[in-house]
Amino acid sequence: MTDLMLDPPHAPQIAVQPAPVQAKNRWQRYGWLIGLLLIVGIGGTLLFTWLRPHPFHGLVLQSPDPATDFTLTASTGKPLSLSDFRGKMVLLYFGYTACPDACPLTLADLTQTLQSLGKKADQVQVIFITVDPAHDTPQRLAQYLTAFNKTFLGMTGSPDAISAAATQFGIYFDAPTAQNGQAAAQVAHTSSVVVIDRAGYVRLLFPNGTPPADMADDLAYLIGR
Repeated sequence: MTDLMLDPPHAPQIAVQPAPVQAKNRWQRYGWLIGLLLIVGIGGTLLFTWLRPHPFHGLVLQSPDPATDFTLTASTGKPLSLSDFRGKMVLLYFGYTACPDACPLTLADLTQTLQSLGKKADQVQVIFITVDPAHDTPQRLAQYLTAFNKTFLGMTGSPDAISAAATQFGIYFDAPTAQNGQAAAQVAHTSSVVVIDRAGYVRLLFPNGTPPADMADDLAYLIGR
């Protein structure tokens, strides 16, 4: 009996599709492109932020020359000049110790401003120049200013010397005298804070009532990192 040799049934041929290499590469390229665009966008935003001019809250003053130097008697009892503070931001305020409203309010605001500056406050000096030298002695100035901040300095001198110091900053004051020769109870004066930078140039003028947070923001920018 003859054995019949039968061929094994052929397995069905299944076509294997190649991986969509082109599509995969395309999505990889898109991924890199999207990532690059994100990096460029974030970098551009940061660059714009760094290069954008600071929006000052105070009135910007373009001083072509450093402020004219002057020397008055400080609340320490010793002569003191404006130039002695080169390297620091100087905040000048002209007022008097018997002032009923604007002066104490401004000094309180300046105290908060320095607190907001934190460590940068070490680079700022507040100077209170009296417009009532007939009453504001160095001792009186020292006692008055210590109640606000121990770092505040006072200055006094002759009426002419104080007037010369104030005029260059556009500060006005008038201390009329009564018939008995005593100074009047109230002195009319400009209640603004003059900001002088570390090189001695006038940079800003803070009008009366400028919030401490706004002053701190401007000063922090001028001080830098």
